Amino acid sequence: MKSVFRLRNLLLLRKKNFLTSARRTLSSLVNKRESLLPDDKLTLQDFLVVGKNLPKPNEIPQEEPLPPYLKNIDVSGENRKVYFDVYGCQMNVNDTEIVWSILKSQKYQKTENIDEADVILLMTCSIREGAENKIWNRLVHLKGMKKRRGKKSDPLQIGILGCMAERLKTKIIEQEKDVDVVAGPDSYKDLPRLLALGKNGVRIKEVTLLGQNVNSFRDLSKENQEPEATQLVPGFKTVYKTKVGGLRFAELLERIANVSPELRIRFTSPHPKDFPSAVLEVIAKYPNICKSLHIPAQSGNSSVLERMRRGYTREAYLELISRVRKVLPNVSISSDFICGFCGETEEEFNDTLTLIDEVKYNVAYLFPYSMREKTTAFRKFQDDVPHDVKIDRLNRMIEMYRRNSQLLNQQLIGTTQLILIENQSKRSKDEIYGRCDGNIKVIIPKSNEINVGDYVAVEIVDANSQGMKGKMLGKTLLKEFYLN
Repeated sequence: MKSVFRLRNLLLLRKKNFLTSARRTLSSLVNKRESLLPDDKLTLQDFLVVGKNLPKPNEIPQEEPLPPYLKNIDVSGENRKVYFDVYGCQMNVNDTEIVWSILKSQKYQKTENIDEADVILLMTCSIREGAENKIWNRLVHLKGMKKRRGKKSDPLQIGILGCMAERLKTKIIEQEKDVDVVAGPDSYKDLPRLLALGKNGVRIKEVTLLGQNVNSFRDLSKENQEPEATQLVPGFKTVYKTKVGGLRFAELLERIANVSPELRIRFTSPHPKDFPSAVLEVIAKYPNICKSLHIPAQSGNSSVLERMRRGYTREAYLELISRVRKVLPNVSISSDFICGFCGETEEEFNDTLTLIDEVKYNVAYLFPYSMREKTTAFRKFQDDVPHDVKIDRLNRMIEMYRRNSQLLNQQLIGTTQLILIENQSKRSKDEIYGRCDGNIKVIIPKSNEINVGDYVAVEIVDANSQGMKGKMLGKTLLKEFYLN
């Protein structure tokens, strides 16, 4: 028994000595780390965004005070010129407009000439390996430009925005020392501040922008705290936590439609689960909400959809398409498809072909699958479909889609369409183009009477799978066009 007590006391003594030693070591490490940090008296609280109630619907939000680490920095662009290099989907084009509106408010200027830019911002895409490789190669060129510019009074700044900034921020920061700003979607409103930091040579300890919440479809302000949960499309499920109460997307969409009868609104890039009846009814009700919907399928086979964790089956997707067309008879539908996903068999791929043929999409974005890091597929599956098989399947998808889209576009020959003019045609200085309600590009002869941003009534005279040609009937207003 005495030997047991001696052993226990020995163990307790060793434990006490170990804890004492650990405390001394930890204290030494903390003191050493603190000596490496700047003595600016800032704490973690200085870097946190303080939570507060959202503004009421008609209340003008007050400008937020600058945090302590930015108080002595001028965030004005001082007429510095920004060049945007945009890659990827329509969402990136839309995000670029958001970023530009933010920078424009701080006296930045936009330029189409990269050689005269003071700031170059790459809006990146990360959905495919090929898209990322383009951006890595682009960075090599931009770093050369930056070195040639040298450290003048206003050195060139390079920023990475978008999906790649979100997915690979650590890799970019560690490898690309010439990149000044890496900002995902939640950081866009702070771009003037981040660019000002880099321009003034301020070294950042580490700043995480919290609570931006820009990607939510639900406003959880007190105005609309209903105890009703979000309703999903029948047959669809989601891995996200159900949101209860707040302003529903259908209500938000209706409010936007009422801002101006001349404001054309396009609802793009949702998940198929986000088409409850209330949203479709609002789209049908307002002529200034485009009757074109992007409903990404990704695959036409239920087993592949399950491996992709899409949350629906082929049958549920087709039921959604049927319901959409009952509410919106002349709807234009676009979609995304991937071929060659992990383990995809020829039989499973044929289900994708038959879905494309059955739905008959007006627009489709078609890609071969490429494995991405930090995804469930990367952890659980192998990218086992050979490259040549992927390319063959891609070509068959393209052929099927183009055959149907050409027929759909040709059915519009002889009809009158409302076109919103976007720009001059890249193929001819004598032509301009815009898009109809169905989001199809329409080319018309150039006219001195027509400017970018004008609505034009156009008679369609020719069409193929890529777009349509028309003759101008005259300028109009959106409201007048649909009244007539």
